[in-house]
Amino acid sequence: MKKKLTLLLACLLCGIGLVIAQTPKNITGIVISEEDNQPVVGASILIKGTTVGTTTDINGKFTISNVPSSVRT
Repeated sequence: MKKKLTLLLACLLCGIGLVIAQTPKNITGIVISEEDNQPVVGASILIKGTTVGTTTDINGKFTISNVPSSVRT
């Protein structure tokens, strides 16, 4: 009985780990000019080593959705 409970607990923990690892990540931020501290409109944001990216909006803000789990932030 103790072996079955231990096995069940181990499977449950592995399952939770796999679910967390597959959760999509989002990266958000704002790009500000160093010269005048104003938002940069239309700046290109690209995740290094990938083709995933976006551009900033009129307020300098950006969001990249569904970032691959292999990317470190």
